Amino acid sequence: MHDLVLVGGRVVDPETGLDGVRAVGITGGTVTAVSEEVPPGRQVWDVSGQVVTAGFVDLHSHAQSLTGLRLQAMDGVTTALELEAGALPVGLACARAEAEGRPVNVGFSAAWTDARMHVLDGVPLPGDGDLSLDLFGQFQNGPRWRGPATDAEVDRILGLLDDALDEGALGIGCLVGYAPDSGRAEYFRLAGLAARRGVPTFTHTRFISTEEPGTSLEGALEVIAAAAGTGAHMHMCHVNSTSNRMLDEVAAAVETARGEGVRVSTEAYPYGAGSTVVGAAFLAPEALHRMRLTPSSITWLATGERIADAAQLTHLRATDPGGLVVVHMLDEEDAGDLALLERSFLLPDTAVATDAMPLVGPGGAAVPDVWPPPADAVTHPRTAGSYARTLRWLVRERGVLGLTEALRRSSLLPAQLLEAAVPAMRRKGRVQVGADADLVVFDPATVTDRATYTALAPSSGFQHVLVAGTPVVRDGEVVLDALPGRVVRRGDA
Repeated sequence: MHDLVLVGGRVVDPETGLDGVRAVGITGGTVTAVSEEVPPGRQVWDVSGQVVTAGFVDLHSHAQSLTGLRLQAMDGVTTALELEAGALPVGLACARAEAEGRPVNVGFSAAWTDARMHVLDGVPLPGDGDLSLDLFGQFQNGPRWRGPATDAEVDRILGLLDDALDEGALGIGCLVGYAPDSGRAEYFRLAGLAARRGVPTFTHTRFISTEEPGTSLEGALEVIAAAAGTGAHMHMCHVNSTSNRMLDEVAAAVETARGEGVRVSTEAYPYGAGSTVVGAAFLAPEALHRMRLTPSSITWLATGERIADAAQLTHLRATDPGGLVVVHMLDEEDAGDLALLERSFLLPDTAVATDAMPLVGPGGAAVPDVWPPPADAVTHPRTAGSYARTLRWLVRERGVLGLTEALRRSSLLPAQLLEAAVPAMRRKGRVQVGADADLVVFDPATVTDRATYTALAPSSGFQHVLVAGTPVVRDGEVVLDALPGRVVRRGDA
């Protein structure tokens, strides 16, 4: 007798290639049956006409509030990992998530930027497990953390990361693009630490530019070289944005390196704009031309207005360096730019990952952690719609990806990228007996994103989302009292 049986659905398992009508039994948070016959169940849900598949594993989520994670659950996410920026101390971040409860599974990398801020600028590390993204924004303009460190200081930085790995960090998050003067030797030593500990790194590459020196290609080649020189698994975050208009060159370098056995992986999200803090090094007024941008390419989320000129940008960077912005790097109304964005997903084995961002209230105010989100809250639409947009735009409308391949890149592939270092991920991304019952049920003909750059709205079409067998979305609505998410740690079996 199973706790729950889903009947009549089209079951798609990206690993085995199963694509057919099956009944799925769930017991105690685990898939306990995938069969043509309908097994007995205490509850039976008819999901005829829907796809039943593994819940999506997001490698890149900064939206770690309850509201942010519920938005992601409405987009099919069952595991939302903070791996690019990470956290420090990781043990406290994990403990806080467990104490408060989360609707979906979460996990953290070790935050290189936090370690640098602490060692070089004396920034105190969070004592109660506060999210590192808050620390990152608050101290963005620190005097030294973006620049070079002495050998002794690098020893201390790497020591903090090593300790975080002992606390369960899933790898090392490295926002080297925010500290472009930190030095190649330190990055290479960081890769060596990752290789020795058998964990991946998650890198925001050093440069975003089409102008020499310091092009996007050079930034990508640094990641590839570190992987080749140390044997570490190096993951490149959001190649769609950091590659800028050099995507084809970056893709060619990555494919060639992989062909030679170099362990480098990639991810992308299906939007032409990025989002970050206004104090980011690459948004300095004098650097924008390197990305073919101007201040008016940037939207200040606190007001929803485009930044008028270099003087306003300079003022915002000085007075509120952690304020969030949207950076319109590609024009989604331009056919050429849209084709370039589509090519991000032609690079084989590129995972879908959202780079989900926190919500911003009017004037930059904090947003209450409530559901539904306040009507005046804003954020980048990728926070709420990346997976539905992939299924709507890249699968249903454009045919850039087949359905099974899109699901593989959203669930199985990210789980596989982690499972050598994190054995618990071997049970995710699959619809098989013994796998975690992290499942999504959706209508492939109607699933769609609804969030825009001016209005926040959850995706629609995801009928049910289950985490460890517990529905966190039921009949298209968030289940407010469901907090079954678990913290994923490196040492978990």
